[in-house]
Amino acid sequence: MDREGMLEKGRLRLEWAAANMPVLKAIRARFEREKPFEGLKVGMALHTEAKTGVLALTIAAGGARVRLASCNPLSTDDSVALALREIHGMEVFAKKGETQEEYYGNLNSVLDMGPDYVVDDGADLIAMLHTSRRDALKNVKGANEETTTGVIRLRSMASAGKLEFPVIAVNDAKMKFLFDNRYGTGQSTFDGWMNATNLMVSGKSVVVAGYGWCGKGVAMRAAGLGANVTVTEVDPIKAIEARMDGFSVARMVDAVRTADAVITVTGCKGVIGPAELKAMKDGCILSNAGHFDNEIDKEALAAMSRKVERVRDFVDRYTFEDGREIHLIADGRLVNLAAGQGHPAEIMDMSFSVQALALEHMVRNHSKMAKGVHGVPPEIDEAIARTKLASMGIEIDALSDEQREYIEGWEEGT
Repeated sequence: MDREGMLEKGRLRLEWAAANMPVLKAIRARFEREKPFEGLKVGMALHTEAKTGVLALTIAAGGARVRLASCNPLSTDDSVALALREIHGMEVFAKKGETQEEYYGNLNSVLDMGPDYVVDDGADLIAMLHTSRRDALKNVKGANEETTTGVIRLRSMASAGKLEFPVIAVNDAKMKFLFDNRYGTGQSTFDGWMNATNLMVSGKSVVVAGYGWCGKGVAMRAAGLGANVTVTEVDPIKAIEARMDGFSVARMVDAVRTADAVITVTGCKGVIGPAELKAMKDGCILSNAGHFDNEIDKEALAAMSRKVERVRDFVDRYTFEDGREIHLIADGRLVNLAAGQGHPAEIMDMSFSVQALALEHMVRNHSKMAKGVHGVPPEIDEAIARTKLASMGIEIDALSDEQREYIEGWEEGT
């Protein structure tokens, strides 16, 4: 596709996403009037695709100067990045298929701006501010973090006394994790999986590693598509929950013996290692829906193979010495973005509305917020939920004064 065709594609993708994000549209209209970010610099590291573009433009509409990089080397939509630069004049440092050097170079370009606030996904920008880019740290007043992996990293930093500014854990907002992590990850994982493989899910034995909110969504969607689902877990409570939800539960080393596909969704490294690879069924398809590409041990996979071939755009076939063939989608990176287009716009409408309003809250209140990880104020969750319901044409009941007094009281009921 030539440059003009790419630019038009990006423009249309941004317009399509915006048309299906009514809550963020309402927030943008208010931001355009009130300019809550006037004169501020906001550095962002998020998956650089259409829905992220709508969020970046919303923040810019509030008066901020925005610089955007991707939080993953394979998750950029180049047409959207081009449209943001050429049509909207935004400073975007991202392309699909970045090398490690290019990836960190682009993150450094965001920090070169000297941002007042940071919007991060996976906490790489925030980690750099505390290590290699401490020169930019003094200007940062606060940040938002989008995803589970990043929040875990930041809580570790905070517990060690290393986090030097307040961060809002956007991932932990109910209007984020209940919908984005579950329904968004569930659908987009299989969008990417099916785009990469052109294979059926129905009838296959699918192993889902991890039963957090993302794993729940992947398992639910796999079952809905007709798969026989086995969940692997290290948390006994989550393992019982998976079983009570109707899924088989097993150790990974046992589950892979009959698995047609394995999807890791844990946020931890080495979920698929040498022992699991040795036990794995011939023809198994591996993919990852966790943030980083270390859930599947790619070094062990390569070391055990005598031949590696790219058999489809996003699929590599590893042929083992014993003749077994194992397939890996998107080099073990986020399957829903590296091989797909990420979460649906309606889902990201809620998640990115949390981002926008949490950033506004941070700007207004950062001086009163201690260093560390903070929750999203519940009134933000409720406001987004009510706006989303209204956009769907849904009305709900309200408590009467008598009912409210009853449920808030402590005396014996009658």
